[in-house]
Amino acid sequence: MHLLPNTLDGRLLFAIPKKGRLHEKCLQILAGADIQFRRHARLDVCVSLNLPIALIFLPASDIPSFVGKGNVDLGITGHDVILEAKMNEHVTEELKLGFGKCALQVQVPEAGPVQNVEDLAGKRIVTSFEVLAEEYFAKLDANLNLTGDQRTKIDYVGGSVEAACSLGLADGIVDLVESGDTMRAYGLHPIATVLTTEAVLIKTRKPLSEEHEELVKVIKSRIAGVIAANKYAVCTYNIPRDKLAVAASVTPGRRAPTVSGLETEGWVAVSSMVEKNKVAAIMDELEKIGAEDILIFNLDNCRV
Repeated sequence: MHLLPNTLDGRLLFAIPKKGRLHEKCLQILAGADIQFRRHARLDVCVSLNLPIALIFLPASDIPSFVGKGNVDLGITGHDVILEAKMNEHVTEELKLGFGKCALQVQVPEAGPVQNVEDLAGKRIVTSFEVLAEEYFAKLDANLNLTGDQRTKIDYVGGSVEAACSLGLADGIVDLVESGDTMRAYGLHPIATVLTTEAVLIKTRKPLSEEHEELVKVIKSRIAGVIAANKYAVCTYNIPRDKLAVAASVTPGRRAPTVSGLETEGWVAVSSMVEKNKVAAIMDELEKIGAEDILIFNLDNCRV
């Protein structure tokens, strides 16, 4: 596939992380939302086959700037990346996407003398999140009345931040932590959380055409449906009517359970959305109450 002149004219431009921790999840979101495309291996731009959209594959750290400046209309990136790029006033966070969850933490050697952030103030910090670390420690330094050369020193490195303390480059680090396994392997432990973050759908604050605003609503609705389908399943079961109130408290659904009568007198069938990560416990509880024929159905997509 070759991009011809004017290929992008009239299309909504949608930025997607081209690699890294968010990339694969974004591709799953696009597939679930039925945004069809074929991407040439050598191109970071491709057009949707079924919607007036062009996908722009960019480093996640660049997406807030592209969206904030209006070069592209929509994007997916991390909440932390938006703040680090100082673009939070230039974009709107349309939707939290429920993946890429992690914490930006202050970590120090577990066996070292520093055990809280007050101990770390005025010392050396290494980080890839220079802006957020500067803001965090500037407030801490001010609270502790540290001025001039007494203030915390922030040094930037682009990667392998967790090695900085063991190499003698820093007294502590500020970095994203998901499971914490890597930090523990380096003998580090958290003493403070700067912020928690996850992937978000963002939109430029620059004016869009009426057609593009409507298309943004469609995309947002589709993606929200994919997220809900990933979170929820449908639970159906049969229960004696006199136990319905108790069963409904176990499966209240998003609004209310759907209840219909059975041919067998005194029994009803119930259908309700339940959280996937609670399915086993819910089924156990329903069985104790007296429910029968308990079934779980996964959702491919939905609108809620």
